[in-house]
Amino acid sequence: METTALKERETQIYRKGESTFEITCNKDSLAGAVSQRACVFCGSRVVLYPIADALHLVHGPIGCAVYTWDIRGALSSGPELHRLSFSTDLQERDVIFGGEKKLESALHELIDRHSPKAAFVYSTCIVGIIGDDLEAVCRRVTEEKGIPVIPVQSEGFKGNKRSGYKAACNAMFRLIGTGDTSGISKYSINILGDFNLAGEIWMVREYFRRMGIEVVANITGDGRIGDICRAHGAALNVVQCSGATMDLANMMEEKYGTPSMRVSYFGIEDMSEALYDVARFFKDPDIMERTRLLIQEEVQKIYPELQKYKKALTGKKAAIYVGGSFKAFSLVKAFRLIGMDVVMVGSQTGTTEDYQELEAITDPGTIIVDDSNPLELTSFLKEKEVDVFVGGVKERPIAYKLGVGFCDHNHERKEALAGFTGMLNFAREVYSSVMSPVWKFVPRNTKGNDQTFKR
Repeated sequence: METTALKERETQIYRKGESTFEITCNKDSLAGAVSQRACVFCGSRVVLYPIADALHLVHGPIGCAVYTWDIRGALSSGPELHRLSFSTDLQERDVIFGGEKKLESALHELIDRHSPKAAFVYSTCIVGIIGDDLEAVCRRVTEEKGIPVIPVQSEGFKGNKRSGYKAACNAMFRLIGTGDTSGISKYSINILGDFNLAGEIWMVREYFRRMGIEVVANITGDGRIGDICRAHGAALNVVQCSGATMDLANMMEEKYGTPSMRVSYFGIEDMSEALYDVARFFKDPDIMERTRLLIQEEVQKIYPELQKYKKALTGKKAAIYVGGSFKAFSLVKAFRLIGMDVVMVGSQTGTTEDYQELEAITDPGTIIVDDSNPLELTSFLKEKEVDVFVGGVKERPIAYKLGVGFCDHNHERKEALAGFTGMLNFAREVYSSVMSPVWKFVPRNTKGNDQTFKR
């Protein structure tokens, strides 16, 4: 059974080997197609949310704050102010007469009560319509309270999470350059785009510490306002989730001359290469030797157990649909390491260059898709008779309705999947999902027929 896509969507789906590579991306979601993307506000919120000592105030209806409450599994080693979801709760009267007074009053009350190091104020769709002047309100409160109060211009109805990432980067850039950089080592980096899901940034920071490299700022997992303010003093920006924070790295390079590199912390191959790339940047033989020994030690710990999972999983089929396409590269390699075949891969926000790289590392027949929707994803899983589907919270029901194993690789997860230990956790989770005895009782509906479970 081959998927029949809406005509307007046909150019966003590519099957490797059937034609010359060409895919359309970076376009607005098709109206009525029920894209898996999120809104602009959600995009900004997921990037800024892990900054733990900041106040996060959603200026809009209460539903926007509820939708993004505790939206990441982002852990903090100290304050947890970020886990509270504050809202101005705009009502009909506010929409008619404006919400600026309500916003200003809320900021005064919350700053007095919680003493944050800074405040982020998110504008939602309705604020863009009624025209509240966030800049003016935030400027007044900044002067009166003596802390940065930063507007995050994230209104917008379109399924365009990437615009939200840009809004978040613009907001953080207002902070960078305002802190004291004295005492920062010449062997120093900022970690961009890791959000400390299940404590992952702590593992990565420990790798860099063992290499002899100082981490100045986490942007944004377990983030602190003071560290972000002095981030321009680091020698290098290491960007993990390039879709979310590459704009910030580019802005820092343009203004402060800070170079950047894209890396991934998922899977043995990419985690090792990330550490080696940073070591090569500093051109220090001692750092390079420490890096080599670190990788050797960590791989030796997990490799024997990985081989056990590979023996059981070899030949099984996997499908991937994630937010940022850069994550998909590592997942393809990680599945290959445990013997599984990736038969479908897609993302919400990939670029042409990203999809070209995916085309280069996948096998013939693999479906590559941009900005998919539930009906398409369902059809792909049926057509390819998939054993496990990797995605986020919106993809989970699709897998379970088809009787397909699921692995959560999105920002809500509670299991650490980055680093060397994360690769072992990933293999263990995939094995548990694919080999679970539950599938004996729930026939997998992946052959295109609408079979139902008969008692």
